[in-house]
Amino acid sequence: MKKYKADVVVIGAGAGGLAAAIEVKKAKLDVLIIERDKELGGITLQCIHNGFGLKEFEEELTGPEYVQRFINQVIDLKIPYLLDSMVIEITRDKKVYAVNNKEGLIEVEAKAIILTMGCREKTRGAINIPGFRPAGVYTAGQAQRFVNIEGYLPGNSFVILGSGDIGMIMARRLTWEGCKVKAVVEIQPYVSGLLRNQVQCLEDYDIPLITNYTVTKIHGRERVQGVTISKVDRNFDRIIGSDKFFECDTLLLSVGLIPENELTIQAGAELSKNGGPIVDENLETAIEGVFACGNVLQVHDLVDMVTSEAKRTGKNAVEYINSRYGKELKKKEIIRCVPGENVNYVKPDVINKQNITQEIIFTFRVKYPDRWILIQFKDENNNVIYKKKKIYVIPSEMIELNLNLDEANIQPNCKSITIEVVPRPEVLIEED
Repeated sequence: MKKYKADVVVIGAGAGGLAAAIEVKKAKLDVLIIERDKELGGITLQCIHNGFGLKEFEEELTGPEYVQRFINQVIDLKIPYLLDSMVIEITRDKKVYAVNNKEGLIEVEAKAIILTMGCREKTRGAINIPGFRPAGVYTAGQAQRFVNIEGYLPGNSFVILGSGDIGMIMARRLTWEGCKVKAVVEIQPYVSGLLRNQVQCLEDYDIPLITNYTVTKIHGRERVQGVTISKVDRNFDRIIGSDKFFECDTLLLSVGLIPENELTIQAGAELSKNGGPIVDENLETAIEGVFACGNVLQVHDLVDMVTSEAKRTGKNAVEYINSRYGKELKKKEIIRCVPGENVNYVKPDVINKQNITQEIIFTFRVKYPDRWILIQFKDENNNVIYKKKKIYVIPSEMIELNLNLDEANIQPNCKSITIEVVPRPEVLIEED
């Protein structure tokens, strides 16, 4: 068994993993990147559309252009990396075991680990669509790889189930390639992707968006011949008599993403309800010295946001090694962050009381769209410690707030903070 040693091991070489590794290397610490694919860059390499880099570089880039800037930095800084290497185990004492076809079993002893494994798409099996198992049913990301990387068209006429960002982007991409996109079907009454993608990918190309409908049957035995869609009620149950048939040869699924946390669970870290690990304000999991960022922690709107979070995680890992590694630490006093009304989840999940004087970045998503709302942070005694007005909120746009809780007059014995999104009182009065 080949053995390595590193101050920090980064698992995953997407945009997040590369950005985190660069921050660690800039701090003069040894870092090793382990990637299961055959090249650096992650999923961003197949996202050849523009719209990347507006926040990070203040210029518009394609996905490969964006991630190549980080790959260049990794090469310039001589950061070592293992490609085509699958991590199979992480232990609580921060040993990482991986395998590849050149070195066999590998053991890496680290002082800190950064998890940046990203997420994967939900498949047909996750949503239980009736019908046979014909050729022509793909996730939107798989179709994206076929078209953008491999150079194959997966079909000629398409129905896309789900209005996630990749689904809408592929609706436009397939239209450019001469395919007919019959409809984008969404079970919710609103799109599940960004509004800009709805406008630029669907409305600009006259691609029908059908909300409150879902696919209830796939027709065809050898190859997809069509799909039946049906209207759903508030409980997402099919409404009898609302069926519509669309003839098509391919069904694409854009029905959500699942953070890849099998290694996280195996290491013993607890997951929150959004599928990512429970983390504190430093993005450190329940296992000391193991950090998580990017889509493995929470699904982000933009890769620029992943990069920003990853840079912060890299700096936090450096701070851990320089000031806390190998020391006997006092038991942490924590404040729990609890999602309240119309809040699906919130990160961080817990806050260390001794770090309450620093600025903390909160990120969360709402459960349903709303307008003229008030974001409130309350302690367990229902005292409002922070509030902010917003014109609208939608589930597809992650909300990010930078907050100094030291200025928010938190009581010393505070045990939890509830984050809620509620209608503004003055708007309710005006409507009355």
